[in-house]
Amino acid sequence: MSMLHAVIMAGGSGTRFWPESRAARPKQLLKLLGEQTMLQATVSRLGELISPERTMIVTNRAMVGPIAAQLPDLPAEAIVGEPCKRDTAPCIGLAAAMIFRSDEDATMAVMPADHVISPVQTFQAAIESAALLVEAQPRTIVTFGIRPSYAAESFGYIERGERIDVDEPTQQSPRFRVRMFREKPTAEVAQEYFASGNFYWNSGIFVWKARTILEALAKFEPEMHARLQAIAATMQSDQFADTLQREFTAIQGKSIDYAVMEHYDDVTVIESPFEWDDVGSWLSLARMYGVDDKGNTIVGNHLGFDTRGCIVRGDDGHLIVTVGLDDCIVVHTPDATLVARKQDEESIRKVVQMLKENGMDVYL
Repeated sequence: MSMLHAVIMAGGSGTRFWPESRAARPKQLLKLLGEQTMLQATVSRLGELISPERTMIVTNRAMVGPIAAQLPDLPAEAIVGEPCKRDTAPCIGLAAAMIFRSDEDATMAVMPADHVISPVQTFQAAIESAALLVEAQPRTIVTFGIRPSYAAESFGYIERGERIDVDEPTQQSPRFRVRMFREKPTAEVAQEYFASGNFYWNSGIFVWKARTILEALAKFEPEMHARLQAIAATMQSDQFADTLQREFTAIQGKSIDYAVMEHYDDVTVIESPFEWDDVGSWLSLARMYGVDDKGNTIVGNHLGFDTRGCIVRGDDGHLIVTVGLDDCIVVHTPDATLVARKQDEESIRKVVQMLKENGMDVYL
């Protein structure tokens, strides 16, 4: 079997987790669950399946130092800093082009840095099973679909087609052809998807041959592909930084779904055998930590009177007291405190925009 490489996308800003998530310390570098940051947990989840030498983190340039500090076992060249934000297709394409230079037969497992997945053994077995599939059928692109537990509007969806029956001893989960990738739906459409039973949440986790994704980009996004190849060609020279700056900045940003998935004719979706949460906002703490008998999720030092359905998070022993509060989010950090109604949690992104507009960059 050819070498399996991991590519972890760690460029997001996590603005819905303000005030804890900041420009210098975005969501993936926070300890939202347990003692590891989300990025550290993503790397350690790979275990012995993929070694540090075959793990690549793609992030933004400003995050390279903080990420290196969190992942001392990774070689310095394993952390690639993009000069600007260009969405997932250039991020993934750059990683594929760089990996292909050193290993033309490479298989890639691509995943975001900020998901919560368990159990680890099941996840590793699923990645291994997908890698075996693309080894046998190198043109195939494999993704994992999450069976929806409610009609979510905040996830993309995968519409499944006919079931693929395979006779494999390692086959644990049903596989289907992908009929279509769908963008984040309205509430009404999400309800239809959920009711039909033919839709999965799009996990954003992919397994494919580096060669296959590069060929797909060459076909569907030839200009992007050419620029990425120009960058990869200089990767071990002193021209790399300048070429990365010039060529990557010139790329038109696109998601991998738009650039490749919606056009590619051989995509398989495996129904995820592992538990998955994309931890998209403060509301996800309730799913991860559970609720008490008053419906509250408390992470930190809290005293509540007549308080119901709230999410409260603090640190450093700072006491948060709530009185007569229903369905609110309260997050305390040393220099900023958020108090919001749960139904307004999507608006937390707007807070970050307002801080920029008001010149309050110290809080970004």
